[in-house]
Amino acid sequence: MGKATKALHLARAMTSQASGVNISPDLGSNTKSFRNLLMNGDMNIAQRLAVEQSGLGASSFTGINTTTYIMDRWRWAQDADCVVTLSRSTDVPAGLGFPASFKVDVTTVDSSIGADQLAHIQTAVEGRDLQHLAYGTSSAKKLTLSFWVKSTKTGTYCICLRKPDNTAYGFIKEYTINTADTWEKKIIHIEPDSNIKASGGAIDNDTGLGFRVIWALCVGSNDTGTDNAWNADSSGAKTATTNQVNFLDNTANDFYLTGCQLEVGDKATEFDFVPTDIETFRCKRYYQRYNRNANYAGLGVVVPWSTTNGNLLWTMEVQPRGNPSIEYGDLSHFDIFGVTGTGSTGVPTGFSNSGWAGGTSIDIGVTGSGFVAARAMLVEYDNTSTNLPAFLAINAEL
Repeated sequence: MGKATKALHLARAMTSQASGVNISPDLGSNTKSFRNLLMNGDMNIAQRLAVEQSGLGASSFTGINTTTYIMDRWRWAQDADCVVTLSRSTDVPAGLGFPASFKVDVTTVDSSIGADQLAHIQTAVEGRDLQHLAYGTSSAKKLTLSFWVKSTKTGTYCICLRKPDNTAYGFIKEYTINTADTWEKKIIHIEPDSNIKASGGAIDNDTGLGFRVIWALCVGSNDTGTDNAWNADSSGAKTATTNQVNFLDNTANDFYLTGCQLEVGDKATEFDFVPTDIETFRCKRYYQRYNRNANYAGLGVVVPWSTTNGNLLWTMEVQPRGNPSIEYGDLSHFDIFGVTGTGSTGVPTGFSNSGWAGGTSIDIGVTGSGFVAARAMLVEYDNTSTNLPAFLAINAEL
């Protein structure tokens, strides 16, 4: 079945479900839609980068020394003394259809990892999307994780599947990068043990974190566990074995990751490509970004309720996973000015979540000076060319 046909079936299914009719899409006997528990495993969607921003955003993030999201649903997690460049690379396994990979380039080394230090690539899965795994019961299902990886540094690396709910456990498994600068496919089987089948192995049926899936690039001596086993881990730090290489020890080191798929069963099937429009919609449950694609593009009307505060009623494209935070670029990218009677003009001093009670509507709080209560103001992007990118974002990441 071709991608276009698959997309049509999926779109029809989503439309039917939205109208209250539950119709599963027929994708053929050899395909089950959304079998991949990981969103954006092909690194296709990247709202934070220039690929989604008409060239106004960055093509990479440089000088990174802290936890940073780059592709949608995927982040770099760091507590180490290194500095890296993160990018959406077009270096991918040949002939398989992957659009991009997650690239980590070491620019400042950390040759001696502290006992509690770490560096990871991570993604997350919501608890409500894992109930069919039946964790916490004798019927808990087997999982298979597959992915493509490439690195200049060979040796032993680790993945960790962390389950924080109830009794916290992390499944650690070693894998080997055999040949430098060569794409290799890895397949890892994850078997639920007696602890996962007991009540403490249950995953809460809520919008919180169900799984954190981790690719370790370094880990300190206090944060190691047993290979091919579920390790009890209330701290959430045990993510690799003592055999894990220190990828951060050389500025020549690059690491690439793509084609990540976590699925039920003991077989690694072909990667489940999801059409871009549908995957974008799914990702926006966790992050929605509104970029300045034109100078003086209006964002909306603010109604002040004091001389320094007002609310911008905003309609989001997708209901967020939970109560979101508001993110934005440099405040110099925004203008406000009164449109009814006298009112403030100038640059706002901040944006925040002023009220969300579910659904797609949210009050975005706007602060400034010289506001006149009940005198409406327009908020817009200006033409400032420094400190780009210019954006407003709704963040409900796990």
